[in-house]
Amino acid sequence: MRARFGNLLSFRWAAIALILIGWFVYYPIVDNFVVSTTDQDIYTGEVTNVGLANYDRLLHDPIVLVALWNNCLYAIISVVFQVFGAFLLAALIEDLRSERWRRFWRAVYFVPSAISITVTGLLFYFIYQPQIGLLDAALSRLGLGQLVQPWLGNEHTAIYAIIAMSQWQGFGYSTLLFAIAIQKIPRDLYDAATMDGAGAFRRLWSITFPLTREMTGLMIIVTITGAFQVFNEVMVMTAGGPNNSSQVLGTWLYQKAFIEDNFGYGAAIAAVIFVLTMLTGAAQLWYTKRRRVQL
Repeated sequence: MRARFGNLLSFRWAAIALILIGWFVYYPIVDNFVVSTTDQDIYTGEVTNVGLANYDRLLHDPIVLVALWNNCLYAIISVVFQVFGAFLLAALIEDLRSERWRRFWRAVYFVPSAISITVTGLLFYFIYQPQIGLLDAALSRLGLGQLVQPWLGNEHTAIYAIIAMSQWQGFGYSTLLFAIAIQKIPRDLYDAATMDGAGAFRRLWSITFPLTREMTGLMIIVTITGAFQVFNEVMVMTAGGPNNSSQVLGTWLYQKAFIEDNFGYGAAIAAVIFVLTMLTGAAQLWYTKRRRVQL
């Protein structure tokens, strides 16, 4: 009787959780797809069904292509720095003999991640200033005056300047996660490899990398999905300019839905973001599972 009552109570709590997840997560997703087939006016409340017209318009929108390319560029650079670069840095830190120095360097690299992305964006906004910015001043002092330019005001450099700021802000968090994963590897494996004559690179390739594959896969998923959901960094620094050169899907969605009052088209862009992140996550999970089975 007690076991049955316990099962009933557990089912009730699980049902409450499922209802909350369904209402606040899955219902908005379904509703977004419904809204994407309409043309809504937030001021008058008028709703017109347009079918797949918003998606057809999206396919022929040149700014969407620019935004999608910027998101892909963001994802590629983030994977290089925040996954593989952070992995190498974490391995170097955890290879230090002194625990005091390991703690020191973990803290040093993690501090930027504790700063609000809005504050970080404003900080780098002033660093990139052509008249008073630290970057151009440093380039001039180093004799590289030919590289001085308005980094956020140039169509060819704006998105790269934003991505660089983002890597600085998120690099330490990824490093800390990899450091935690490396700490779980038994030290006996490294000692045995050292006794067998394995060098630092061999230990990294044959022990550290394989035994942190789970964390690497997770970080790739988180990094890529985050790259397609990026919004604050661009909004704070350029708001998509100049001339829409630094637009990403999130900022273009905001522009269309909340500035131009076109919620149907904004919902279509949101649907694209959702599909892209879901496909990326599913592909990475499938690949990770396949690798696990092969091993």
